[in-house]
Amino acid sequence: MNKKLTHLDAQGSAKMVDIGEKQVVRRTARAEGSVRLSPGTANVILAAGLPKGNPFEVARLAGIQAAKQTSCLIPLCHDLNLDFVDVQIELAEDELLIRSQVACRWATGVEMEALTAVSVAALTLYDMCKAADKEMAITQIRLVEKTKEQAEP
Repeated sequence: MNKKLTHLDAQGSAKMVDIGEKQVVRRTARAEGSVRLSPGTANVILAAGLPKGNPFEVARLAGIQAAKQTSCLIPLCHDLNLDFVDVQIELAEDELLIRSQVACRWATGVEMEALTAVSVAALTLYDMCKAADKEMAITQIRLVEKTKEQAEP
C-alpha cells in the first residue's frame, strides 16, 4: 500500500490539496469522543447545579459552530459549505459521550469537520463542568465513519 502525506510537497513543505479535478458528490462523516467524569459529577450535571447553565445544549451548539469554522482553525482544510451538522451528547455512568454527524456536497470529505465538532463540544463541556470536577479527561476522539456517494455515470 502506497501511503503518503497529501499535505506535503516533494520538498516537505506544507501545501493545500488541489481538489479541482475531483467530482462533487455527497459526503458524510461521523465522529465520537468522550469526557470522563469523576464520581459524583454526573449528579451535579443532572441536578443542573452548574453556574454556566445547561452544559449539553451549550456544548452541542459550540460543536455545530466549530464544524462550520473548521477551515479557520486548521490551516490546510478547505472551506466547505456544509449541508448538515448534528452533535449529540449523552450522559452514561461517569462519562459524557459526544457524537457528531456532518454532510455536504463537495469534492472533499468532511471528516475534519466531524472531528472538530466533537473536539470543541468536549472542550466546551470541560469548560462548563471544570468548577465541579478538576479531574475530567477528554478521551477517545476518533472518526467512526466516512462515506462518499458514487457519482452518477
